[in-house]
Amino acid sequence: MAVASKKIPAPELVTPRRALLSVSDKTGLVAFAAALSERGIELVSTGGTAAAIADAGIAVRDVSELTGFPEIMDGRVKTLHPGVHGGLLAIRDDDDHRTAMEANDIAAIDIAVINLYPFEDVRAAGGDYPTTVENIDIGGPAMIRAAAKNHAYVTVVTDPADYDAVIAELEERNGSVSYPFRQQMAARAYARTAAYDAAISNWFADELAIENPRHRAVAGTLKDVMRYGENPHQTAGFYVSGENRPGVATATLHQGKQLSYNNINDTDAAFELVAEFAPDKGAACAIIKHANPCGVGMGEDLLGAYHKALACDPVSAFGGIVAFNGILDAATAEEVVKVFTEVIIAPEVTDEAKAIIAAKKNLRLLTTGDLPDPRAAGLTASTVSGGLLVQSRDNGVVDDLDLKVVTQRGPSAAELDDLKFAFRVAKHVKSNAIVYVKDGATVGIGAGQMSRVDSARIAARKAQDAAEAQGLSEPLTKGSAVASDAFFPFADGLLSAIEAGATSVIQPGGSMRDDEVIKAADEAGIAMVLTGMRHFRH
Repeated sequence: MAVASKKIPAPELVTPRRALLSVSDKTGLVAFAAALSERGIELVSTGGTAAAIADAGIAVRDVSELTGFPEIMDGRVKTLHPGVHGGLLAIRDDDDHRTAMEANDIAAIDIAVINLYPFEDVRAAGGDYPTTVENIDIGGPAMIRAAAKNHAYVTVVTDPADYDAVIAELEERNGSVSYPFRQQMAARAYARTAAYDAAISNWFADELAIENPRHRAVAGTLKDVMRYGENPHQTAGFYVSGENRPGVATATLHQGKQLSYNNINDTDAAFELVAEFAPDKGAACAIIKHANPCGVGMGEDLLGAYHKALACDPVSAFGGIVAFNGILDAATAEEVVKVFTEVIIAPEVTDEAKAIIAAKKNLRLLTTGDLPDPRAAGLTASTVSGGLLVQSRDNGVVDDLDLKVVTQRGPSAAELDDLKFAFRVAKHVKSNAIVYVKDGATVGIGAGQMSRVDSARIAARKAQDAAEAQGLSEPLTKGSAVASDAFFPFADGLLSAIEAGATSVIQPGGSMRDDEVIKAADEAGIAMVLTGMRHFRH
């Protein structure tokens, strides 16, 4: 049953007389406390926060003076008391509330400055179970929610980034705080506690291996406001989840204008793809356009890998995203800047390479410090009308699979290497996906088609175009290995690949017509390997 409101209007301005400060993150605390004190606002605080304020020579009362009760149980219980919550929740213009305050000696609290135990940081650092549980804040969220609910009278502050705004508001309003400002701060406060509870609930789901909890909370912290979304008429923001995974969300931007919504999508796709290639197995480069690879190559160095990737589809590479799995060097940077490129992302970059890229002021350069682990568990989410689809990350890696040769001829060692390469790439191509590979480089990619046959034909046509651009007599699909992200439902898709010149194929298998497809492979004398795992990507 809903609780009825007395419909007492909120005052436009509130002049704060008392502030409660209880913070884990003490960034900017002393300066903020001093600014409040200088305006005649009495300070009340707890534990370490009170000590930090007092050590700076600023007058502060301990919260126990409000509650008449000491902190107990190692500080677990200190603010869960009517003396605190009554001061936060009281409706100042309600006669009954004022009577209760007077009868119980409850003092009004007009500003609540509270941030929470660093649960997210402890979790990200891999804290053990008891330590992580101990960093679940109880009193903090309770006070934040109480203050935010009563924003008609109380200003709640949950982030040191807002301290300057509070002081500016007090200055502009001659020591008062306006109702719209209090509303904004309350909105931020509830968003903060929601994100905090989301982090806790998701941690429990991970720890207890609950694959599909009854309620799934998803939260993020605003990193950037985008100029627009996928298209100029759409608004967008970039939120970070706090996941400790190297990538575009955690990268350092060394130069170039703000990343766009599409840049972020494409850069993430590029870096996740290039991470499939372990640096100790060779240098790798991936070039992405509209979230699909237009070329991937491996070489003895990044320069060789880049040339291989670019050769696959040099036309589509124009205005693309380039990702590397190693330290970007000057020689490679010299080549990349010859082609119009939106973003370069790599684990590290040399100073010489930075200087070369600096000449292209609009080219964004990102470094991440490391590569994401393609085997790591995690979640991905996408929205649908009225709902949210959440699934575990596709962390299947071809090197971990039990590959099964099903044709009369097995692949040679060189073919097997290219087959694995092709399947790694196919995992990151929009379905239906067909990928041709030869000598450690993609030579034809067909993506996002409704028919697997069309994907095979488009990939072959792109290979033909690339061959003509390079002055070759025939496309590099001749003698190539081909990967399909899912099984061939009929032999026609395979026959299209054979027609393009593929001599070996890797696919998941599992079709009702596997026997028909295998027979077609045997009749053509090509090798076929089944993985038992598909990689649909929508």
